[in-house]
Amino acid sequence: MAQRLLLRRFLTSVISRKPPQGVWASLTSKTLQTPQYNAGGLTGMPSPARTVHTTRVCSTTFNVQDGPDFQDRVVNSETPVVVDFHAQWCGPCKILGPRLEKMVAKQHGKVVMAKVDIDDHTDLAIEYEVSAVPTVLAIKNGDVVDKFVGIKDEDQLEAFLKKLIG
Repeated sequence: MAQRLLLRRFLTSVISRKPPQGVWASLTSKTLQTPQYNAGGLTGMPSPARTVHTTRVCSTTFNVQDGPDFQDRVVNSETPVVVDFHAQWCGPCKILGPRLEKMVAKQHGKVVMAKVDIDDHTDLAIEYEVSAVPTVLAIKNGDVVDKFVGIKDEDQLEAFLKKLIG
């Protein structure tokens, strides 16, 4: 996960920079263009350079990096936070996680979601009395206002989120 985050940040910084025209002009004309094929072999006409497309990173869901990050982004958040305590080896977590992310995204910023891997952050799991995964907490103004353990269907998740938002 951390490697993907670093790669995403690197690619974002590289793509957002405006390169000097002189440096990239020679690359565009030679390196980035691919030759066209015809029945007689390669022709001298290169095709246009390929375009790289990126998508925006979802801002409603984030992975907790450490204790201070949890304190800053969850406990001190003005926006209500759904905290998903999960594990990589947990089958039900792999079902609930994407379902919960989708439901949080539908709330359009009224609530955000923090994902906590219990194997990486056992101290947080102990502090919040997580004894089984998946465990989902609803935190508002730094206080746990609701909690459930296990898989829920979309209707139950929607009710859980509506209760948190108020």
